[in-house]
Formats: sequence, structure tokens, C-alpha cells
Amino acid sequence: DEWVRQTPNAIAYSEKKAQEIMPAMHQAIAMIRKLESRHRPIWINEATNSDLKFVRQYIDAIDITGCDTYPVRENKRDVAVVGDITDRWKKVGRDKKAVWMVLQAFSWSELGDYFGAKNAAYPSFPESRFMAYDAIVHGASGILYWGSHYLKKPDFRQSILALTSELAALKPFLVAPDQPVHVDLVECVRKPDDRGVRGAIRRHGQDWIVLLVNEDQRDHFGIDVTGLDFLNGKTLHLLYGDEEFQIKDGELVTRLTPLQVKVFATGRQWQSKQTEGRDRSEER
Repeated sequence: DEWVRQTPNAIAYSEKKAQEIMPAMHQAIAMIRKLESRHRPIWINEATNSDLKFVRQYIDAIDITGCDTYPVRENKRDVAVVGDITDRWKKVGRDKKAVWMVLQAFSWSELGDYFGAKNAAYPSFPESRFMAYDAIVHGASGILYWGSHYLKKPDFRQSILALTSELAALKPFLVAPDQPVHVDLVECVRKPDDRGVRGAIRRHGQDWIVLLVNEDQRDHFGIDVTGLDFLNGKTLHLLYGDEEFQIKDGELVTRLTPLQVKVFATGRQWQSKQTEGRDRSEER
């Protein structure tokens, strides 16, 4: 725990090792760029709280940054941190680097005794879906999954397949530029620790999607999305649901339950046919 306490010994050791490691990293990156004829991007994945000072010593030499985060544990399921962590890595890259987030496809209990998790705890389908879209609406441009090679629960593997199939069906939108979106909560009560509702709008050809993510552990029943005048007269369909809303005066009004995600699209053809696994609950 000397690093956590920032003892002189830990700081001196880290600085000494950085003097060895950082030049080698830069040399390796330069060699890869020289030898790799297809000009593929260079990505370095970090831990959630990797030290800013040291990461900044190589960040300008790479193309993609980001981290892995696995928040679902036996006694804690704080999935809403994914958006906060995505924000951190956008800042680490000075908003100039693509951010890829590596999300949870395992239970900590499957990794062995070292991590101290005795009982299985997998993300439910809604939790996995929330984490993916929370990263997206915070600006992540890549989503990956780690840990599936440890999996012992076929139904959880199926739920991850259902989610990645959903994301794959929306790929033309997810790789498109963000459009400006304004989300207002028309409610009487605001709580100091509320994160609120985040949104994103993407276009592909003549079609549009509107993503809404409730980052709070409480209902928001007065969600007002404005600035949608370019969609006036069009009907938005809730993918994987029955809700429909015809846009008038550039406005979409809806509700979200705790940690709920809604994806509205101008057509239902953007739904994946891979629906098995979407009903997976918080079963442990």
C-alpha cells in the first residue's frame, strides 16, 4: 500500500522504473509503426486508476487509450461508474484519443482464490446493457469484453452474445459522429448525488437512433429530449419494446426506470434477431 500512501520510497521506485520503461515503450511503438504496413492503430489498455503522470508520458505516441472495469461483485454492483471511468480516460487522452472500454464477461469467483470472491455474481442482461450504452453515451468508440474464457454459466454467455449482437446491428450508427442532444429532467425533486440521464443521437443514411441512459438508481418520469426538429413528423420506435413516439415540435418525452436504457430508432429493422439471453436476471 506504499503507492496509495505515496511514500517517498514508492515515488522514488516508480520514477526510477519509468526512466527504464518509457523509452522502451516509445522505441517499441516506433518499431511497430515502421514494420506494420497496414497502418493499424496502436492501443494500450490500462487499469481504471492507472497513474495520469506516467500514462501522459506515452499517450501522444498511441492512437487508442482506455481501460478495463468490472464493477459487478458479490456485494457490490455499481455499474454506473462505467460512465465516470470513460470520462476519466477521455480526459487522460485530452479528448484527442479514441477510448475503448473493456467490460465484464465473467464472475470474479471464477478467477481463483487470489481475488477473494467465493460466490458467483454475474451482471444481469440489463446491467451488461447499461454498462455498454453508458460507455457509448460518454464517448467510448470501442467496446470489448474480457473474461469469457473463464465462464462456467452458459446462460450468461448467451446474454453477452445477445448484447453484442444488438450492438453489431447498430454498428452503422455507433461509428457515426455524435449529433447535439439536449436532455432535460422536468421533475420537482433533484438529489445532490444524481448523475441524471445521458443521451446520444446518431444518423445513418436516412435513419436515426436516440440513445437514453438513466444513470441513477431512481425513476425519472419527466424526460424531455429537445432539438429534434429535423425529426418532426417521424415516428421513433423503442427497439426491443412497444413504445412509439411521433416527434412534434422537435421534442421526445419519455420515462426511464432505475439504470434503464432506451434505444429509439426510425425503424425496427435495426433490432437484432438474436434475442435469446435478453431475459437474464441477476441470478447468481
